[in-house]
Amino acid sequence: MTLFAEDAAHGAAASHGPALFSGEWFAAQPADPTFYAFLAFIAFFAVLGYFGVHKTIAKTLDDRADAIRSELEEAKRLREEAQEMLASYQRRQREAEAEAEAIVAQAKTEAKTLKAEARKEMTERLERRTALAEQRIAQAEAHAAAEVKAAAAELAASAAEEILKTRLKKTDLNKIVDADIKAVGEQLN
Repeated sequence: MTLFAEDAAHGAAASHGPALFSGEWFAAQPADPTFYAFLAFIAFFAVLGYFGVHKTIAKTLDDRADAIRSELEEAKRLREEAQEMLASYQRRQREAEAEAEAIVAQAKTEAKTLKAEARKEMTERLERRTALAEQRIAQAEAHAAAEVKAAAAELAASAAEEILKTRLKKTDLNKIVDADIKAVGEQLN
């Protein structure tokens, strides 16, 4: 900046000063350190340009940009896969919950059915046992009645025998036996 300011001040005072980058101008600048810094700056970039450093830097930056782009695409792909897996697991979880609910409902239905069958079986078993007990009671009553009849018949026969022995005579007894034999003979024929 001081170069241009001094040149503008010299240009206004003198109409013809040394031209920029002419030998006179270079000779007039040796005491100014910014001039040499400017020259070094230009020389540095000229050397960098000559050796193609700008191409290497551009290629490195492009490669880095491509690597970042591929990493972003990979991250996007992985995120989509993760979302698909999450959706899949959520769907499986919902299916498992629905299946568990169906199993519980089926178990409840089977439990009700088993309970009804057990109740029905218990009722049938109770009815069979009741009928069997009633049948045994009837048999016992019939057996007791038969025993009582047999005992009564035996007692009546014994009593009749005693009565006959004491009151009937032997000839009357023979007549009764002959009549009974004749009656049995008629029944058999």
